[in-house]
Amino acid sequence: MIVRTPYWIRLLVLMAAPFSCFHLVVARAQTSATPVITEYRLPPGKLARSEALYRSQMILFVAGTVSAPLVLTLLLVLRISARYRDWAERASRRRFVQALVFAPLLVLTIDVLSLPLSLYGQSLQLSYGLSVQSWASWWNDWIKGELLTIPVALVLTWGFYWILRRSPRRWWLFGWLMSIPLMLLVVWGQPVFIDPLFNHFEPLEAKQPKLLPEIEKVMRRGGLTIERSRMFEMRASDKVTTYNAYVTGIGASKRVVVWDNTSKDLTIPETLYIFGHEQGHYVLQHIWLGIGLGIAGLLVAFVLACRLADGILARGEGRFGVRGLSDWASLPFLLLLANLMTLAGQPVGSAVSRYMEHQADVYGLEAIHGLVPDSAQVAAACEQKLGEKSLSYPAPHPLYVAWVYSHPPIAERLRFALQYQPWNSGQPLRYFP
Repeated sequence: MIVRTPYWIRLLVLMAAPFSCFHLVVARAQTSATPVITEYRLPPGKLARSEALYRSQMILFVAGTVSAPLVLTLLLVLRISARYRDWAERASRRRFVQALVFAPLLVLTIDVLSLPLSLYGQSLQLSYGLSVQSWASWWNDWIKGELLTIPVALVLTWGFYWILRRSPRRWWLFGWLMSIPLMLLVVWGQPVFIDPLFNHFEPLEAKQPKLLPEIEKVMRRGGLTIERSRMFEMRASDKVTTYNAYVTGIGASKRVVVWDNTSKDLTIPETLYIFGHEQGHYVLQHIWLGIGLGIAGLLVAFVLACRLADGILARGEGRFGVRGLSDWASLPFLLLLANLMTLAGQPVGSAVSRYMEHQADVYGLEAIHGLVPDSAQVAAACEQKLGEKSLSYPAPHPLYVAWVYSHPPIAERLRFALQYQPWNSGQPLRYFP
């Protein structure tokens, strides 16, 4: 586990801003004399492990997709949320005190019931050598995540139900308006306040001083200035064996992060391709585009919830013990609606993310052309090493790709890196003059 963002923040960001961090995962350089790459291939042994991991990941995805709404449904059908509401109302007549009782109970119940799948996911990562995090460290992260979740859940629950009671007809509008600054706060604050609780960051300049001048050549080519103070190396090797780089944050928190596995083990040309990709996200304003799409998606979600919630709850009042939408006990139902709408919109979000990642791939290829020898092979080598290190399956099912993949499949990215060479035919570049 690298970062454990609180449950309610994860749900909000998943619905609202699924593109708040853009990643290019890369794998370890294995030899300085790399053969010419023509397509993505895995050796037979790794191919078998890759296929087994792929099937396990599909099962885990399906299980997670089913378990989240199942847990919320059980909280309603078994009247657990109604029981928590009764306890909260017995504790005090003051609404904030009621929220102080109800929200922690509900969050802990959801997260504990969801724990088996999280444990299986970590076990799977360990068994395939993708994670090296000890169970003690994993549990430490989980506990810290819960300690972050509870106060966030308390404030959100109290604020949202205050809006529901004050404006029973326009709660969807005020709730949506409230979610916008909250979303921006999450995207701005996560790299500054949340990520450092789970991982160690140091200035990239201090850890990789020879790399910085080469990176600045790529920036100058793109007419971009990113202060060295915004470039960090993250010590991911304490927890995982995989390789990654990403751009995250907005405004003063915007930064480029390179995992130490990546910056230590890749050649400089390969690292420049990675940085060029991340610079593409930076230049093309993908985080702001993702936030804008997320705000629009949240508006649709709030409107649909407003139209559906009252009618469904009225039909299930006797079964669920929920007195109405403004009742604390309705919260699992609202989270269930949010979960189902997120699931329905996931293919759209994944498609947009894949498109943005493709744009960043194009930008990265153009950014390093002429700065490194045989830029196409450099990019293809990164994709090949990614596949081998991450055991990426060469032929994922198109439906699974459409629903889940935030990046184009490895084979597709590698093939594009080899084919995209407009400079050889005198064609104009897409992002550079």
